[in-house]
Amino acid sequence: MVEKIKQEWFSNVRADILAGIVVALALIPEAIAFSIIAGVDPMVGLYASFCIAVIIAFVGGRPGMISAATGAMALLMVPLVKEHGLNYLLAATILTGVIQVIFGVFKIARFMKFIPRAVMIGFVNSLAILIFMAQVPHFLGISSLTYIFVAITLVIVYVFPRFIKSIPAPLIAIIVLTTISIFSGAELRTVGDLGAITQSLPSFFIPDVPFSFETLKIIFPYSIALAIVGLLESLLTASIVDDMTGTESKKNKESRGQGIANIITGFFGGMAGCAMIGQSVINVKSGGRGRLSTLTAGLFLIFLIIVLGDLVVQIPMPVLVGIMIMVSIGTFDWSSFTYLVKAPKSDAVVMLVTVIIVVATHDLSKGVIAGVILSAIFFVAKISTIKVKERLNDSNKIFEVEGQLFFASVEGFVESFNFSVQNTKIIIDFSKAHIWDDSAVGAIDKVVLKYRENNNNVTIKGLDSASKRLVEKLAIYNQTNPKLSSH
Repeated sequence: MVEKIKQEWFSNVRADILAGIVVALALIPEAIAFSIIAGVDPMVGLYASFCIAVIIAFVGGRPGMISAATGAMALLMVPLVKEHGLNYLLAATILTGVIQVIFGVFKIARFMKFIPRAVMIGFVNSLAILIFMAQVPHFLGISSLTYIFVAITLVIVYVFPRFIKSIPAPLIAIIVLTTISIFSGAELRTVGDLGAITQSLPSFFIPDVPFSFETLKIIFPYSIALAIVGLLESLLTASIVDDMTGTESKKNKESRGQGIANIITGFFGGMAGCAMIGQSVINVKSGGRGRLSTLTAGLFLIFLIIVLGDLVVQIPMPVLVGIMIMVSIGTFDWSSFTYLVKAPKSDAVVMLVTVIIVVATHDLSKGVIAGVILSAIFFVAKISTIKVKERLNDSNKIFEVEGQLFFASVEGFVESFNFSVQNTKIIIDFSKAHIWDDSAVGAIDKVVLKYRENNNNVTIKGLDSASKRLVEKLAIYNQTNPKLSSH
């Protein structure tokens, strides 16, 4: 236990603290922007980012991953805030946390195995595109000086690490260029242009909503959507950070941790949040690996708000834009262009559809769900081809069935037989096949009974144990006076 605490908290102290500082600086404009999207005061997003980051550092299942207020969650909140106001959003945030804890208890993370690699690649690429698109309004068509600051930021971020490895390059860019901007009086947009920052700590309070079934009816649909999207984004981000760091995470613990963080956040005036791939990538690329980096990000964020609020609002937006562009470039899976050429066409289509839907709707869950469904359809189509080979052995007619017999392949199975034969001994051999469902058993009944109508003697053989149990349980061809269902 002591060894585990040392590993997760104190094995990378210096790099974790520096990475956390960089993340905190990058969190501020994001949290303010997401608050504006949701239609609430900027402090709602900032308090959420502080609370969630600090809490998840202790209760999360993935050291080094950053959780805070996110755009995907903010988009879901818009109608609720518009129709019912902030207090209902806070109540929905608490309920979201409760649902996520329940998901964690019931080990919902095991369903991650149903998300194919093509969908994962699509998820990462669409997120990289969304991160870049979110930066465009902050630098495109504003001023020549904005472009210059973005370019200098990118140069610092990519060139400095070759010479200075002890301090994260994004932190150098923020400090140096903010100093230049303040002392030169450069005409640049700043963090303060996004919204006002109140220099105070969040306080505990219970959302002012009626404790009634009516309230539950209002907030439950939003809470279940927030819980699912939040966990989906968190678990996928955890998988990506796992790959980047070569370490494993505890997905079910992460589910419970996200829930606990959202419950507490709702009581402290923050909106629901989840893991952030952009900030998590910044953290990892800046050297952050342990829980200390996540805790530092949350604590330094509130320090910036309360103590350095007047200075923070002067950070030029082009600098933060440059850092986020670096994140989007680093997040995008550039090998996916090769993947499109080399991978099976169905996988390439799944990846493209995932990207297109996420980018078009700005909703990660819709893209991932569409990708999973499309993968399932392609998979069903792929395995629904069934072969029936006919051969004669003495006076017996033998049909060898090869493949998976289920609802999608029964039509081809039935059509493979010639029912015109009479007074013949017929053997249907399932040694190379598997029976999966009621539709398959119904198709076997249909074939057997049709042959028997012409005085044929039909024998079924070669069923594996699972198929045999299913056929014995559901088939009617061995019953007295069997009659096929008309449905």
